[in-house]
Amino acid sequence: MSNTHPHDAQRNTRHDGFYDVAIIGAGVVGCATARRFALAGARVVLIEKGTDILSGASKANSAILHTGFDAPPDSLELELVRAGREEYLSIHKELGLSLVHTGALVCAWNAEEHESLHGIERQAHANGVQAVRPLLASQARTLVPALSNRLVAALEVEGEHVIDPWSAPLAYVTQAMALGATVLRATELLHGTFDGTWTLQTSTGTLHAGAVINCAGLYGDRVDRCLELPERFEIRPRKGQFVVLDKAAFSHVPRIILPVPTAITKGIVICPTAFGNVLIGPTAEEQQDRTRASLETSTLEALLHRGAELLPVLRNMPVSATYAGLRPATEQKAYRVYNAPGHRAITLGGIRSTGLSAALGLAAHALRLYEQFGTALIPPATIPAVRVPNLTETEERDWQRPEHGEIICHCERVTRREIEAALASPLPPGDPGGFKRRTRAGMGRCQGFYCGARVAEMTQGCFTEACASRPQGETA
Repeated sequence: MSNTHPHDAQRNTRHDGFYDVAIIGAGVVGCATARRFALAGARVVLIEKGTDILSGASKANSAILHTGFDAPPDSLELELVRAGREEYLSIHKELGLSLVHTGALVCAWNAEEHESLHGIERQAHANGVQAVRPLLASQARTLVPALSNRLVAALEVEGEHVIDPWSAPLAYVTQAMALGATVLRATELLHGTFDGTWTLQTSTGTLHAGAVINCAGLYGDRVDRCLELPERFEIRPRKGQFVVLDKAAFSHVPRIILPVPTAITKGIVICPTAFGNVLIGPTAEEQQDRTRASLETSTLEALLHRGAELLPVLRNMPVSATYAGLRPATEQKAYRVYNAPGHRAITLGGIRSTGLSAALGLAAHALRLYEQFGTALIPPATIPAVRVPNLTETEERDWQRPEHGEIICHCERVTRREIEAALASPLPPGDPGGFKRRTRAGMGRCQGFYCGARVAEMTQGCFTEACASRPQGETA
């Protein structure tokens, strides 16, 4: 007996608000999933309760593209981190995405940690990551001269990179929209019922879809309940606080400096960024609040103290910014990925610190799970070219090109032309945070003190209009 979906005959035409796939949550995983399904030929709607994409866990991370060297062996997380990384490496040039090859040093600061390096090396090899090598302290300081003399030994992981964590998901969702996907921001899922197809009640109206994919991050367990799916995990938000050091610190941190991880957390990282700064963080603090990630002065001071312990040259470096984010941890360390073919529902839950690396792998995995529903999709004949603007220090920036208009943000060298392009893009920023992530205006050492008034003038009314207008990507 055929398991063909009743709407298969209308695969490639939009009609009456019916979508093949409704994706709940526009973080990096949701954006990657929207792209993957649009590339496969699905009619996609991406639903986000925030006023812009990346408004939850995805807006705050360390921006590392992991190799998976320390992922749990034989785990789904390892499989998807490796797949996601490989796809990112294969598409980053065509989408205009950043890639800064830094490599990493896992540093041991005492004899016990030194002993642990041997196990980490064996795990890396078992995970298929062969480009690792043990280093004496003197060899590690040849690569990173600023490392403290307290260093005992290190393990070099050659394949680690840093990327722009915000332009990547923007590129994913922009390509999905170019293929016909609809993005609904400021739209909260209220309830969903399944009777062969899904009826989704949202804060902005009713939608109908052939399948749903839960990518709701910090609200993943609650979205499953809204969809009347089994309660299989509990989100336990884990806060991470970060300190961002001024660009003067960048030359002293040419590699990602990793600690020996524990069973709970990867620990405090000292990491160069694609924007020419240095991050110290994150902490790992469990809390109940899913929305508010507060900053504590004592914790930030402890991060700075730890950074100066490991790299003394950082002791007097100015701080450009501090921020905190929440990771969607659960009662288990593993990803919480579930497929319910009888309800045509997929849950991609519990995606913690490796979500940026695994996003493309998770999206491809979700498509494989969807294929078990028996619904045929017809890929588009052509794939529109999409490139996002470069905001990193590793490639030519707009301020280095002629006729850019003027420099609006001098700290980050953001031009008037860049801001105007962001506001006129297929998915313009829906709130001030989204504007910063698309342009970097206001994210430099003065944190918008000098450019804030000019930016406010240029963006007057834009954010309200972005969220109040008709769905982004929907044809008139």
